[in-house]
Amino acid sequence: MADKNLILTLAKVIVAVAWVDGEISTEEMSSLKDLIFRLANIGVEHGNPINGEEWARLEMYIEAPVGVAERTRLVEQLQASLQSEADRALAIVALENLVQADGVVTDAETDATTDIKQALESVKLGGLTRLRQLVGHAVHHRTAAVAQAPNREDFFEDYVKNKVYYAVRQHLQETGQQVSLSEADLRKLSLAGGLMARVAHTDQQVTPAEMQIMINALQANWGIDALSAELVAEVAAAEISRDLDYYRMTREFFNYTTEPERQQFLTVLFAVAAADGQVDAAEREGIRRIARSLQLRQSAFIHAQSQFDSD
Repeated sequence: MADKNLILTLAKVIVAVAWVDGEISTEEMSSLKDLIFRLANIGVEHGNPINGEEWARLEMYIEAPVGVAERTRLVEQLQASLQSEADRALAIVALENLVQADGVVTDAETDATTDIKQALESVKLGGLTRLRQLVGHAVHHRTAAVAQAPNREDFFEDYVKNKVYYAVRQHLQETGQQVSLSEADLRKLSLAGGLMARVAHTDQQVTPAEMQIMINALQANWGIDALSAELVAEVAAAEISRDLDYYRMTREFFNYTTEPERQQFLTVLFAVAAADGQVDAAEREGIRRIARSLQLRQSAFIHAQSQFDSD
């Protein structure tokens, strides 16, 4: 039977192929997830289901485009995972099912699938030949260009604990853009951006006025340049519509800040909430929950709120 390592690696390769055009349509995403769930059921049927962390690692690939270098790394991992002809057949059928799922097969999908199928078919299975191939793969490929390929899973802890920072870092890596911040400060400001975006998104949208307040606050309170502030704010606003872990964000922000910083940050949150001219009840309660999670006293909350009370 196919082991879980094969299933997980195959799922990641399938996601990488889905991203080959640089985007995944709604129909493609639906087909992709359906195919992944069917693969996951193989593990369930054999008493070895995919656990929460493994699903989260898959989500890392689903949420953002996979480039050629990273796809190549995943394909080589898939090659190394093959143990039988049944494994190879499973992988090839899964690839074919993916590209045919939405009824439209692009040239890029055809080229990528053909290359991957050839790579899988080149693997010699069985006995001493397979052992030699696996040893040769480990010695050769880990010293080749593939060893330098991006691996988003190296940043899994950031993906879980500080998703805005993870997304900012991915953007910087992909674009080559530089920011004049230490890693620790970028982590802290990403958390701040995520919490500000949470308040702004109380009504299920982040308005231009709220976005500008976020950018201004990052500059005024932490002295970063306009470009870096815009990047953090834009990424935070984009990520907040996804399933950001609010409790992890507040806990991590607490760890990165002093009490005076946290007290001042309440004023920032109220400024974001008041961007449209007033702070409504839902925004106020959201800030109150953040204050509690940051272990701030009620008096600190009242002081920050008083600066935005309507006459």
